[in-house]
Amino acid sequence: MIAEITHRGRTFRVDLSKPIDLSLPLHDGEGQLRAWWVGPVTMEPVRDGDKVYAVKEGAPVNFRTITFNPHGHGTHTESVGHIAPDVHPVGNLLKRYFFTAQLVSLLPEGRRAPDGKTDAVITLEQLRNVVNERPPEALVLRTLPIDEGHASRDWSGSNPCYLQSTACAWLRSIGVKHLLLDLPSVDREEDGGVLAAHHAFWDHPNTLDLERTITELLDVPAHVPDGEYLLELQLPHLMNDAAPSRPVLYALLP
Repeated sequence: MIAEITHRGRTFRVDLSKPIDLSLPLHDGEGQLRAWWVGPVTMEPVRDGDKVYAVKEGAPVNFRTITFNPHGHGTHTESVGHIAPDVHPVGNLLKRYFFTAQLVSLLPEGRRAPDGKTDAVITLEQLRNVVNERPPEALVLRTLPIDEGHASRDWSGSNPCYLQSTACAWLRSIGVKHLLLDLPSVDREEDGGVLAAHHAFWDHPNTLDLERTITELLDVPAHVPDGEYLLELQLPHLMNDAAPSRPVLYALLP
């Protein structure tokens, strides 16, 4: 299924039958990737007295209640409502769902933090060295080395890698609208609530940017090479500052 797309004076050809899924599945119980000290996802059949709404229990249908946290359980996309006083829903933010994208892989650098710890950080200089001269609408960041246990990892309390706020400010300045990464946050896990990278990317509170999104906890397959792609960013119509999402890449054809 070959599609030809003309956008911003360029023509792209992609095979829509070969999507590259960057999302992690959301499932019940242990083994689900999580962060921020949230408990496991639960998916439980509704109970009405002695009746359990599960086909295995004799019900005509499976009818389950799902409890999860968009930020803490798997791949999710967030709006500026994550750090603004009002919850600006990400579910109705996007006006289109396809974007030019670049996938880059970077090995974090060690930087001394104010609390004395040595942090793993993606720096402004690293990004400046790899982002195309014609900046993409979406930047997909894969951190190195690739973690084979990523899909079931609990990031809580691990002081994960994060981005310099100056790097996020620069991405904004060159026109990147959607920032996607395989980390639980663009910011340090414990930063006293400053959230400098989030604020820099959205330029908040100076502006109310209802165009840009941040997608966290991606799962970028190891075999997918760095380069240019077409991104499809799929979101449920959930009226919350964040929602589970399914980012999909399509390789550009010659």
